[in-house]
Amino acid sequence: MQQEPAPFTRHLRVHHDRGHTVLELRGEIDIAAAAEVAPHLDRVTSRPGARIVIDLRRVEFFDCSGLRLLYRARQRVLERDGRLQLVCTHPLTLRVLRVTGLSRLLPPRPTLEAALARPEPASGTPGV
Repeated sequence: MQQEPAPFTRHLRVHHDRGHTVLELRGEIDIAAAAEVAPHLDRVTSRPGARIVIDLRRVEFFDCSGLRLLYRARQRVLERDGRLQLVCTHPLTLRVLRVTGLSRLLPPRPTLEAALARPEPASGTPGV
């Protein structure tokens, strides 16, 4: 079985840590960046039982395109009995997550370590 190389793009770095696929988003996550990231995100969220961490610590700007990416990833992971964790520390991004209610469905963790250590799913329940 051949393993595909992890994507390395302007807005995305992917690596594996303790059985999780970590997607590190970078820079400005707008409509153009979302179009670049979406195929990679769809690929990893299509796996049954996937354990995924989306790390937003290096994101400088985050608009509704980024929210759509997160919500889609959450739905796809839940449909396949996986787990999705979110890491975010940027005050403006945290505010966007809170104001839109996404932080209730996908509670952000302050560090990658905290996201990787959390044993139970933090991605909410389907249909909420």
